[in-house]
Amino acid sequence: MNQVKIYDTTLRDGSQAEGIVFSVEDKLRIARKLDGLGVHYIEGGWPGSNVKDLRFFERARRLRLENARVCAFGSTRRARSPVEEDRNLRALLDAETEVVTIFGKSWDLHVTDVLRTSLEENLAMIRDSVAYLKAQGLEVIYDAEHFFDGYRHNPEYAMETLRAAEEGRADWIVLCETNGGALPLEVKETVGRVRKEVTRPLGIHAHNDAGMAVANSVVAVQCGAQQVQGTVNGYGERSGNADLCSVIPALKLKLGIDCVSDEQLKTLTETSLFVSELANLSHDEKQPYVGESAFAHKGGVHADAVRKNPATYEHVSPELVGNRRRILISEQAGRSAILDKVREYGFRLDKDSPETGQILEEVKRLEYEGYQFEAAEGSFDLLVRRALGAYRRAFDLRKFEVRIRKEGDKEPSSEALVELEVHGKPAWAVAEGNGPVNALDNSLREILEKTFPVLREMRLEDYKVRVLEGNRGTGAKVVVLVESTDGKRSWGTVGVSENIIEASWQALVDSFEYKLSTSRKQARTK
Repeated sequence: MNQVKIYDTTLRDGSQAEGIVFSVEDKLRIARKLDGLGVHYIEGGWPGSNVKDLRFFERARRLRLENARVCAFGSTRRARSPVEEDRNLRALLDAETEVVTIFGKSWDLHVTDVLRTSLEENLAMIRDSVAYLKAQGLEVIYDAEHFFDGYRHNPEYAMETLRAAEEGRADWIVLCETNGGALPLEVKETVGRVRKEVTRPLGIHAHNDAGMAVANSVVAVQCGAQQVQGTVNGYGERSGNADLCSVIPALKLKLGIDCVSDEQLKTLTETSLFVSELANLSHDEKQPYVGESAFAHKGGVHADAVRKNPATYEHVSPELVGNRRRILISEQAGRSAILDKVREYGFRLDKDSPETGQILEEVKRLEYEGYQFEAAEGSFDLLVRRALGAYRRAFDLRKFEVRIRKEGDKEPSSEALVELEVHGKPAWAVAEGNGPVNALDNSLREILEKTFPVLREMRLEDYKVRVLEGNRGTGAKVVVLVESTDGKRSWGTVGVSENIIEASWQALVDSFEYKLSTSRKQARTK
């Protein structure tokens, strides 16, 4: 099989996920991104269901897409309603897309208990709707909803629904695993049987309620399906849809099917991150292929082996999907992992040097106290520089004070006094902030930006707090992780203390120190 068409339904099925609301502008931006990824069909929504989707299709007509075609989605005509008078079908035509997708019922249970009509009328609804849309010159994709459940309970009738779509001259017949409960062997057997009896190209639309959506989609392709429907990041109702971020590389890299080009595949991670950002959801760091941890190595044995030959613990090269390899620094890291990181910073050490052992022991000691360097490479960079005598503090703390004031129902106010010694001279500032940590950040900036203007480039991007030893209640240690950026790169720093303000201060200071130390290094290399 040389080609499989990728059909994305993030903008319709994906937007039905709990917590996701896409604006019209979001949907247009995602459509452009999907086109860059190389998908063949973009399902824009259901124009007969809401005003937002109508507006999307109006604006989508002006999109200049190079690879994808936008599809409008809807259902077959209503029972006992002429196709020419059906409002849903009229809305599909008004969307003015070249491709339309309609779904119909394959499971007799749905026909009798949901549609409340006869089995024969349901067949007529499918046949009439497909034929009517084909007569308008459109490419018609027929989604056989609940096909696998229908085939399991009444295989003869389920097949009749497909033949009705075929008689209407559907361009595609897509087998929908709507309830998401089928297992791969069942999908394999069912698709294989259908393939023998249906002449139209087949597709697969799988849901993930049993965690099998990607597996079922890949198996269906191996059995002859030529279209895969899914969503970016697997977004969708209930447990979601087949994740195209796993399906696409599985087809391309595992089965050798050119569903997208090599260059398009390299945009996969970027696309995944982009969609999660517009969905206002945290990106799943454990997500296969595109997650931040997908090619992260922590154990010493793993890190050492990957350094020698990546194939030892990586099933594909991360660069192929636009991701990157990460060697994590932790108490489990071996000397090889430490050496790799140290070399990234431009230092030369060998495996048996005392400095390497010193750094490893310091990492283990600090992690025992609760520090985490996996997401705090800025703090680890400073640790290395201190161990190698290549670190010069830019400033020293004399004292800080934080005051929080709350009056009645008013919002609380925060103020921080910070006194530093900069280049041997005392300096102080008082600043307010949106909370005590922001007040400390503002006070630090007021002092330091006068002496170090380069700090004006950076800003705090994320702030996380995690409680250690939760059984100690409010007396427990906390870990504070701060992520900062200067617009060109981002870095993480960490602080640990029983006092959340102190832990925050440690992470903030490391963030400022890291920016200054790397800026000095860049200045020396110019």
